[in-house]
Amino acid sequence: MTVRGANLELRGVAKRFSGNDGDVVAVDGVDLVARDGEFVSLIGPSGCGKSTLFNIVAGLERASGGHVLINGEELCDRLGASAYMPQHDALLDWRRVIDNVGLSLELQGVRRDEARRRALPLLQRFGLGEFTRAWPWQLSGGMRQRVAFLRTVIADRPLLLLDEPFGALDGITRADLQQWLNQVWSEVGATVLLVTHDISEAVFLSDRIYVMSPRPGRVTSVIDVDLPRPRTAAQKEDTRFLAVEQRLRHELNAAMSAWGEFAGSQP
Repeated sequence: MTVRGANLELRGVAKRFSGNDGDVVAVDGVDLVARDGEFVSLIGPSGCGKSTLFNIVAGLERASGGHVLINGEELCDRLGASAYMPQHDALLDWRRVIDNVGLSLELQGVRRDEARRRALPLLQRFGLGEFTRAWPWQLSGGMRQRVAFLRTVIADRPLLLLDEPFGALDGITRADLQQWLNQVWSEVGATVLLVTHDISEAVFLSDRIYVMSPRPGRVTSVIDVDLPRPRTAAQKEDTRFLAVEQRLRHELNAAMSAWGEFAGSQP
């Protein structure tokens, strides 16, 4: 595995969908930068277009306007330029853990025995060595998410897109996985773009946070998280951490209020 980071830049990205009552604007004029090896988060209310932006970056949808650049290039086909982890772990119940992790490689044409050979040290390195032969149904929710993330990492892409990967987990498991994700990310060096609704999670994991308004999704503010790494759970009680949380909460409330005034002024 030779994961390295990528430079991602969105310039004025917009997406409109056609409907029976006319076009629906999902996102409008979004600018975003995630530099090589950075961890960047998108946070905003449900329906603000975060997942739509992910689909555009991943090449699953085409933007209606604007530009998406990876390492300074606007690729005609971005499929395969990033690795995408959706909200649901999507593990295959008929494949053991080692084969679920290796699936990304098999889809690239790697033989299963070679995929297993590459997956095994990754599982051992990040605390899953004893579960290599387990079936997904034997794992807890947190363990399943670990497996799903390693399946994303082993794809060996410089850009990782994580769409609410811990959203369905309880608070204790979620906090544990945030710490684990910090460790894995610091070692693999990929650029990460995360969608989350969790303020504390965004602050704990990120170098920079983009706050989005309700639909049509626009970036209303950008917050740099100037906290030392590696980060620990104890930092969540630190005054500097709490100050960033407070600012982020304020920016989210301001975005919601501004949208409410805008929506109320429409005919």
